[in-house]
Amino acid sequence: MPPEAGTTLPSVLTALRQGTANLHRRLEARLPFFATTLDVGLYRRLLMAYYGFHAPFEVALAPHVTALDHARRAKTPTLVRDLLALGLTPGDIHALPRCSDIPAIHCDHSALGAMYVLEGSTLGGQVLKRAVAERLQIDAGNGGAFLDVYGQATGPLWRGFLEFLASATAHLEQHEVVVEAAIDTFSSFERWLEAQEVLL
Repeated sequence: MPPEAGTTLPSVLTALRQGTANLHRRLEARLPFFATTLDVGLYRRLLMAYYGFHAPFEVALAPHVTALDHARRAKTPTLVRDLLALGLTPGDIHALPRCSDIPAIHCDHSALGAMYVLEGSTLGGQVLKRAVAERLQIDAGNGGAFLDVYGQATGPLWRGFLEFLASATAHLEQHEVVVEAAIDTFSSFERWLEAQEVLL
């Protein structure tokens, strides 16, 4: 989300954008949301893979940056609802493979770097939501809620995250930890999705 006119980006956000730009572009290009091969089956497998990454990662993040109300930002409950709507049973979901190659979250600053990736991914949800609705007739009521997980709160939650990020990373050495964690998160997520065979 672009900054308001007349504002400047926090230096840590600039460092994050620069440090992850190539990884972000590469992963975005490999996601099949706009591919001709996207059908309900592939979409379901995508959400299964997303669940397999988010579930263990949210557990790792939970002890850190509690001021951000991590429970409010958890995405696995919405993924569970979508997967149930798409035909999985609670037992199926419990049995889904979980990513064991998540980045190590060893401090609040590394947690912030990881959250930058997860929170930033909510911003493109409006475009993805429309594409999936048009192509697959899937919306928030039948398996597409994750694509708009925060709904109208998306903007306020993103701005709240950026404000907290800026206030919690006053020193350049903290920036390095944050950026490294964001890079590790992008890389881990891409490796996991590739292992689940859902990328282009």
